[in-house]
Amino acid sequence: MNLRIPGPTPCPPQVLEAMARQMVNHRGPEFKALLKDLLARLKAIAQTEGDILIFTCSGTGGMEAALVNTLSPGDRVLSVTNGSFGDRFARIAEAFGGQVQKLSFEWGNPVDPKAVKKALEDDPSIKLVLVTHNETSTAVTNDLEAIGAVVREHEKLLLVDAISSMGAIDLPMDKWFCDVVVTGSQKSWMVPPGLAMVAVGPRGWKAVQEARSARFYWDFQAMKRFQENGETPFTPAISIYFALAVALDAIEKEGLPNVIARHARMGAYTRKAVKDLGLTLFPKESCASNTVTAVNAPDGLEVKPFLRTLRDQHGVVLAGGQGKLDGSIFRIGHLGFVNEADIDGVAKALRAVLGRS
Repeated sequence: MNLRIPGPTPCPPQVLEAMARQMVNHRGPEFKALLKDLLARLKAIAQTEGDILIFTCSGTGGMEAALVNTLSPGDRVLSVTNGSFGDRFARIAEAFGGQVQKLSFEWGNPVDPKAVKKALEDDPSIKLVLVTHNETSTAVTNDLEAIGAVVREHEKLLLVDAISSMGAIDLPMDKWFCDVVVTGSQKSWMVPPGLAMVAVGPRGWKAVQEARSARFYWDFQAMKRFQENGETPFTPAISIYFALAVALDAIEKEGLPNVIARHARMGAYTRKAVKDLGLTLFPKESCASNTVTAVNAPDGLEVKPFLRTLRDQHGVVLAGGQGKLDGSIFRIGHLGFVNEADIDGVAKALRAVLGRS
């Protein structure tokens, strides 16, 4: 099966094999050594001097953790959104009592840093800014560097959903003034779902100390305290920790700059393959993601039956659209364990099902 959705993504054989290891005591010396090793390696990929916290959960759990540790009920929050996952970030903030102001952009277009600047100038009471680096629902990558500079200029806290970008698209967390950044194991990390990795910088920790939202499982301070002793507060997904260690071996062997360059190459390769079939891209190509490509459905195409045919007759699994894009686009994931041959297989299947020469 050629699994080409934005996540979960395929895993290298050695990563899956690592999960077959026997359990170890999560309060014992083997796990302590493993955790210490993982935290140091993840910091290097996040390009941060801050702390890495690993939670057993989905990426959305990491997003909730980022908010409950930095938000107090009644805080003003600017949610910058241009897709389904940006909207999700806003809904989580609202659920915990944030007074959310949404700065929305047309789906398929990138966030305009100048508009972020104006929103912050117009409402100095804003405390937190929420941004999705790579909006998976629309296949748009936002200019996080420029957004980060604007947010820091106004001395606000920047929380970033980097679930489908970190480890595939360059994200120097400290250089770009990001305070809390969330990613997930099932994306570019080439590991099964189950872990959210959250990077927290000094300004993030200051906010944690001041925030008054209720938290228990998601408590950053408890997680940091336990991790410093080589443990986690609650039982971790040990098998996925094993898998992550092996996946990091592969990432480090390739080298992070080469991993980022490969994803840029794969993004361009996929977009060209789509256009060569006479299909059109949903987002502006100038902001098109290097981890997922969104394609406009041709007139008259019923997307759900089309995706079933690709899966059942050609072994190619693609994703449909989300929210208001359901039925109007389909999406091709090309992050993590992927090469040109995988995309060639997608193009061949598309050609056959669409009847393109």
